Amino acid sequence: MPIRLKDALPIALGLLALAPPAIPAAEDPPAAAVLKGKAALGDWTTDGPGVRRLIKLDDLATPFDTPSAQNHPRVVPQPEGAWPKAPAGFEVSKFATGLNQPRVIVTAPNGDLFVAESAAGRVRILRDADGDGKPEAQEVFATGLKRPFGIAFHPLGADPKYVYVANTDSVVRYPYKSGDLKATGEGEVLIKDIPTGNEAVGGGGHWTRDVQFSPDGRTLFVSVGSRSNVTDDASETRRADILAFDPDGKNERLFASGIRNPVGLAIDPATGKLWTSVNERDGLGDDLVPDYITHVEEGGFYGWPWYYLSGANQDPRHKGKHPELKDKVIAPDVLLQSHSASLDLAFYTGEAFPAEYRGHIFAAEHGSWNRARRTGYKVVRVPVEKGVATGEYEDFLVGFVTPDGNVWGRPVGVAVAKDGSLMVTDDASGTVWRVAHVGKK
Repeated sequence: MPIRLKDALPIALGLLALAPPAIPAAEDPPAAAVLKGKAALGDWTTDGPGVRRLIKLDDLATPFDTPSAQNHPRVVPQPEGAWPKAPAGFEVSKFATGLNQPRVIVTAPNGDLFVAESAAGRVRILRDADGDGKPEAQEVFATGLKRPFGIAFHPLGADPKYVYVANTDSVVRYPYKSGDLKATGEGEVLIKDIPTGNEAVGGGGHWTRDVQFSPDGRTLFVSVGSRSNVTDDASETRRADILAFDPDGKNERLFASGIRNPVGLAIDPATGKLWTSVNERDGLGDDLVPDYITHVEEGGFYGWPWYYLSGANQDPRHKGKHPELKDKVIAPDVLLQSHSASLDLAFYTGEAFPAEYRGHIFAAEHGSWNRARRTGYKVVRVPVEKGVATGEYEDFLVGFVTPDGNVWGRPVGVAVAKDGSLMVTDDASGTVWRVAHVGKK
């Protein structure tokens, strides 16, 4: 049987506003070779569109080879002239701003964008019906939620009847028909006893709950992060796992366990497999433990809290515990720089980007606090070929860190818009960014 077992900055609500004219990306030099080993363990100063990294299990640092840092970011207003930078041929614009902690963003079948404003306890809809890259309609779809995060539609297809929203302690659904800008009925509580996330964040108390449906629409996946950093007591019951339910919230079962904080969930449309973006543990040094992105095996055990990344790596804080689990630990597909705080992810299903992007994963790295040299604060691309990740990842959207090391933007959610552009939420500046491919100019 499987074993059962960061990150918010409220932004004052303002009116959504159109941005200044889009700023095209500058021409970048040809991408360098893939950074490997210690060369892959840089910081934000080594980031840039097209920079690729490959981190392997053999590259892992030794526990406690550096002190455990307390290097929380100082979030500052967007400086004059600062702008996210994407690869050559892409253009970045402000789609909307003034949101209150925008987190997950999801595209409805009709093209509307649903955004969870977690701090405000609501879900907002942004509509760009004329396709000009600016929302001409914005409405609050639902209010009175408890730190909402994940959003999903059901049944699958062009005509869903419900919008599912994951609170920190429950899953609710609202009646919905295509084009609704406001919920037409009260939220129905389907799952009311998800372990809460009211504890303080930063090393534990993970509150985000994502939701995703299986390709046949019969299974509702719910991600539940750990309460602690590496505790293995009863407080972690039904946590650090991905739970599965019927669409009506009944028939709970454990899908996978030992996943410290599976923040984002996504389905690979090519294979139907479930994938997740994971925050690993803190306190072992600057370069332990790598966060990761991986497909998820049903019944799989991913090590937390006793092991990390493989059975060969036992957490020294649990030395000698559960040797019977050593050979059951599943190694993840893609290792990311430690403490990047990988949050939401999405497969690129559009056709507007060049062909080499199609079917690949985009993932938001919210940024480190437990690392002396700041890392994250960007969106990365994870190549996936025929359902299998290559293991490397590439910087796609960077530029949220100031020259003195402060930060003005923290990516959280990613979604593919109806027109094929990539939408990115940023809970530091309260912005939804739009990245469109415009080709050579």
